Amino acid sequence: MNKFDIAVIGGGMVGAAVALGFAKQGRQVVMVEGQKPQPYSDDQPMDIRVSAISHQSVQLLEQLGAWQAIQSTRICPYRRLETWEHPECRTRFHSDELGLEQLGYIIENRLIQLGLWQQFEQYPNLTVICPDSLASITIEDNVQIVLTSGAMVSAEWLIGADGANSKVREQAGIGITAWDYRQHCMLINVETEFEQQDITWQQFNPSGPRSFLPLCGKQGSLVWYDSPKRIKQLSAMGNEQLREEILAYFPPELGDIKVLQHGSFPLTRRHAQQYVKNRCVLVGDSAHTINPLAGQGVNLGFKDVDALLQVTQDKSLSQDVLLAYEHKRRGDNLLMQSGMDFFYKGFSNDIAPLKLLRNAALKIADKTGPIKQQVLKYALGLK
Repeated sequence: MNKFDIAVIGGGMVGAAVALGFAKQGRQVVMVEGQKPQPYSDDQPMDIRVSAISHQSVQLLEQLGAWQAIQSTRICPYRRLETWEHPECRTRFHSDELGLEQLGYIIENRLIQLGLWQQFEQYPNLTVICPDSLASITIEDNVQIVLTSGAMVSAEWLIGADGANSKVREQAGIGITAWDYRQHCMLINVETEFEQQDITWQQFNPSGPRSFLPLCGKQGSLVWYDSPKRIKQLSAMGNEQLREEILAYFPPELGDIKVLQHGSFPLTRRHAQQYVKNRCVLVGDSAHTINPLAGQGVNLGFKDVDALLQVTQDKSLSQDVLLAYEHKRRGDNLLMQSGMDFFYKGFSNDIAPLKLLRNAALKIADKTGPIKQQVLKYALGLK
């Protein structure tokens, strides 16, 4: 049986980052993933799944040597962010307020993953098993891992980076607190009439927010939150009928569009009751999922990776060292989950007094100066 210091289950963005980080520390690492990221070419259509990458996430990607490779593909920097319900009551953010060139970048998830995978060959102490997946684990003095292929590996510690329905989390006996938002989210890639590649915006509606994220080349990613029934109805439409619905229900800022492709998924909140148990450690969506309202999901996952690498740097892996990671991250993740839920629930209704209050709050927030800057710094990972 092959023996490793660390086994990582899941080679998506967060799993690839944590595997690379531990390999960079000089540890013997194995990473198990079901599917390699598709290679990049300039003429590929844009992927549906994109993320708003913060400055702190960029710093981690730079440290791991992946940012240059990601930059060489497709990234869309944005300088402005606007949030509103009533058009006259907006909170606006601009990179100039913080002396930055941009607030962040909108990047296809696959290209982030691919940039990380391209660094693997630099580390002979990093073994990649792909395609394969976790079948079962047995926990004794170390973790005995059986894969669906029948292969077996052994590791001192097992990292669960295998997503919201984590098998690592389940087999480690870690419970979750979870609830369904009773809403679905539709992602729609469009070609835009207007040049608006430097701004991301979000309008709140009683049925759920509608957002625009800029992509390269006069393209954009629209995010439409609504009831499962409504999203199912929209998903069944042809591109021209869907375009008409978008023009009817999105704000005029969008302008005319051409629908390119779309997909949808349900919204669910989960939070693991522990991040470390039975020689298993959870990171990213395995540990927590969040309402995608502000695009913070993968940034929280990268914060997990950064914290885990910090507490383990130049140290032997022990329960106490890894619990320091849990103490560092669990409260921050819970705060972000709760903050997103507060906004989501606060705006997802049509109660007149609340509507008046929240619109006044957005207008006042735009004038708060230092407070607004601190909120922005926290969201960008600059606090």
